[in-house]
Amino acid sequence: MNGGFSGGTIASMRATMASVASNPEIIQVLTNPFALTEGFTGPEQPAGAAPQYDEELSSWSAPFIMAPINTKNIHRSNFLLGHRYGTDFCYDEMLLTGDGDQGKATAEFVAKDDSVAKSELQPGDGPTREERENGNYDAIFAGTGSDGELIISSVQGDRDPGYGSTSKMLAEAAICLLKNPELASGGLWTPAAAMGAALVERLEAHAGLTFQIERG
Repeated sequence: MNGGFSGGTIASMRATMASVASNPEIIQVLTNPFALTEGFTGPEQPAGAAPQYDEELSSWSAPFIMAPINTKNIHRSNFLLGHRYGTDFCYDEMLLTGDGDQGKATAEFVAKDDSVAKSELQPGDGPTREERENGNYDAIFAGTGSDGELIISSVQGDRDPGYGSTSKMLAEAAICLLKNPELASGGLWTPAAAMGAALVERLEAHAGLTFQIERG
């Protein structure tokens, strides 16, 4: 990833921690990967709380700050899609830091880094226009099926992953629903469950995203 943090995102994190302090029961929701799959609890999920070496990707990895939030949404997508990924589906997100001793050292540094929690950024603060336009990201998804086959895909974006790219995703999601109102009824949907391939096509055509199968 190459981009800057949003003051609004950090403010949301502060507010969440303040809520946990006043109501400890909230921590059960935050730590439950199936908090958004009413009536369904799948298998125990990867913790992703410590640096580890990923043999399939030949890289060390560190905990990813957005994983606890994103994981809930991924499981909700699977839930809304009638468990298309399987009822035994396991998911986690990590930050790849590279191979060898340098990769290990970087992963250990990231795992201990608390600069986001100590950040003084406020709502309205964030990366400059130049930083947004020069940002980019490359997300790799490695999945192993029940038959043991490994499939690796990637999603690349041409802007800062927060302000630069997410804003375009939101706009394209809105246009996709406007042009295809039959895709989703009322309720709380995820983009994957509601729009699927229709949104992917718009993101590739208009939002600077590239989806590829790297292996499999």
